[in-house]
Amino acid sequence: MKKSLLIVDDDIYILNLLKNYFTREGYTVHSLTKGKPVLRHLNENTVSAVLCDVRLPDINGVDLLSDIRRAYPELPVIMMTAYAGIRSAVDTIRSGAYDYVTKPIFPEEISELLKKAIAGKEKPQSTVDSDFITGESQAMLEVIDQSKLVAPTDMTVLIQGETGSGKEYIARLIHQHSKRKDKNFVAIDCGAIPHELAASELFGHVKGAFTGAISDKTGYFSEANGGTIFLDEIGNLSYETQVKLLRAIQQKVITRVGDSKTLPVDVRIIAATNRDLMQAVDEGEFREDLYHRLNEFKVQLPPVRNRGNDVLIFARHFLSEANRDLNKSVQGFDKGVEDAFLKYTWYGNLRELRNVVKRGVLIATGDQVTLGCLPDEVRNPEALTLTTSDEQGTAVAIENMDLKDAAREAERLVIERALREANFNKSQAAKMLNIDRKTLYNKLEQFGLDK
Repeated sequence: MKKSLLIVDDDIYILNLLKNYFTREGYTVHSLTKGKPVLRHLNENTVSAVLCDVRLPDINGVDLLSDIRRAYPELPVIMMTAYAGIRSAVDTIRSGAYDYVTKPIFPEEISELLKKAIAGKEKPQSTVDSDFITGESQAMLEVIDQSKLVAPTDMTVLIQGETGSGKEYIARLIHQHSKRKDKNFVAIDCGAIPHELAASELFGHVKGAFTGAISDKTGYFSEANGGTIFLDEIGNLSYETQVKLLRAIQQKVITRVGDSKTLPVDVRIIAATNRDLMQAVDEGEFREDLYHRLNEFKVQLPPVRNRGNDVLIFARHFLSEANRDLNKSVQGFDKGVEDAFLKYTWYGNLRELRNVVKRGVLIATGDQVTLGCLPDEVRNPEALTLTTSDEQGTAVAIENMDLKDAAREAERLVIERALREANFNKSQAAKMLNIDRKTLYNKLEQFGLDK
């Protein structure tokens, strides 16, 4: 059957560029300039994949992604974003996007992603490269040692770290060094499962349990029986599903949706999150008893920006990978690129670094990736820089900005730094800033940091 692609973008130039390219690639291409008609279009047409801009004139692209995931959980969606919106791009991954690409758009890059997505391969964030490298930073070597130490036990492990920092790699490492290594390792992205389907996906259901349950379904826990189940972004599970998960851990039994019988299960649970679960407990969004069950052994995974020169080790690894994928032979990075990589704050961690390197290899015309091959955000970090002094407090260096904009940007940077230093604990950040939580929440919304 001919592949079919739906492109959603209000930029007519990009829309026509992509339509022409993918029509030549053999796709049947549909296009929309607004997001609200998308679900109706999907109801009326067969579509193999969706390519959607994050910013649409009538609806937020991330909200639209969530709507698509609820209605069509198996349909791969690739999001497009301007590079300045990299943090929004990370949100799309958490919301269940197959992947994201950054503008300016390169159709060849999207084509490779579409082929993998339509072929039914696992989502990239749920996949770990067999040749993944750990780097040489002391922080990461300690994580590896801790993981190998806890691996032979049956202790439940909680891996905490930012999106894209390699949490599933650590989970697989633990499984591969455990007594269960010859059994199944089942990875689930809890953020990509619609809330109303979570219990069915995890524990299974019987025929007729709900509308659309046309046959019995085996859940992930049964598939992982005897092995390891990895629950990524566990903080996204609804409170009701948390209750059922707690029972599965405590009593080692599950009940399929619509069934009254219990089934025994023997699984080792490894959970991961980018959230502060204790804060979620304080705010009533996560069960405290479940938190303590999951937190028998915690592994704190450092973000890429805290791994020093490891970023260059990762970049060279991704360079080889990109050469292989794109059939090119770029030899390395010039000095300016390496300096830019070391200075940049990698909000998307390894995923963002991989994308930047791959795009650089694609654009490179010589034997090296040069500064001109990098996105503006990486090549020219924002002019504002924040420094602190014990005696003088906070100082801001400002270039090419009027006073009103500079004051606003300085305030945003101070809030961002406080959040990072508080490990994104908003209560602690508010105390550091000497403001109340309500004021902080208003500021976060004002600056678009509330995601």
